[in-house]
Amino acid sequence: MNYIELQLHVSPDYTDILTAELAELGYESFVETDEGLNAYVTETDFNEEAVQELLDKYDSQTAIAYQVSSLEKRNWNAEWERDYEPIEVASQVRVRASFHKMDARFRYDIVINPKMSFGTGHHETTAMMLEQQLNLDFVEKAVLDVGSGTGILAILAAKMGAESVLAFDIEEWAVENAHENAELNDCPQITVFQGTISEVDPANRYHVVLANINRNVLLAEIPIYTSLLTEKGYLVVSGFYEHDASDIQQKSTESGLIFVNHMTNREWTSLMFQKN
Repeated sequence: MNYIELQLHVSPDYTDILTAELAELGYESFVETDEGLNAYVTETDFNEEAVQELLDKYDSQTAIAYQVSSLEKRNWNAEWERDYEPIEVASQVRVRASFHKMDARFRYDIVINPKMSFGTGHHETTAMMLEQQLNLDFVEKAVLDVGSGTGILAILAAKMGAESVLAFDIEEWAVENAHENAELNDCPQITVFQGTISEVDPANRYHVVLANINRNVLLAEIPIYTSLLTEKGYLVVSGFYEHDASDIQQKSTESGLIFVNHMTNREWTSLMFQKN
């Protein structure tokens, strides 16, 4: 069976939403590039008319160009394995696929076999979230992972000693993948469900809330995250650009949080707050 590679030349502001839209059309894997986004789907599921309709939907908002090429499955698999390099964070965390050998120099070894290329550690926001976590004490703590994707943040929290980790995502594939990766990393303290923050019991309290999502969701939900934190609990967020950091910080301050730390990487930003 052959695969189709759809190469999108588009602003990075639109890669996340187009990834979600293409996933609904059956695309199985995604790779962010300097030009935009590459998406992959089996040849039998490829529908160029559907692609054109999708791009027309965003044509008035941003410039989008695309190219289509065919890849043989065996070449696609080899290319994916060749391009999927382990990620190293702060000389302490190494994120790898199962076909990579373990490297004993790293304190935390995380194995991620993604159904799609979300949360593999390759994106700047995920790497920053992992580095932020290294500055926290997770031992015997309760953790909430908002929009968990592959479960990578939940897995590091568990490996750092968290007693319980509740993770959730709105996508069915993400929940299945997070379950698989939690088992792969021997993290039984991780519970994953499909849903939104509204389905988290408001009576529960968490020592750490992790949220690597987008600006609009954060601005709407930061007050909820704050209400779910224990006294002196930490909120770590990312998924937005540096020019949005002031809005995120203002909403967090209004919600009763104190600014702790700020990280940037190629215009992406991560912020840490503590409950006052």
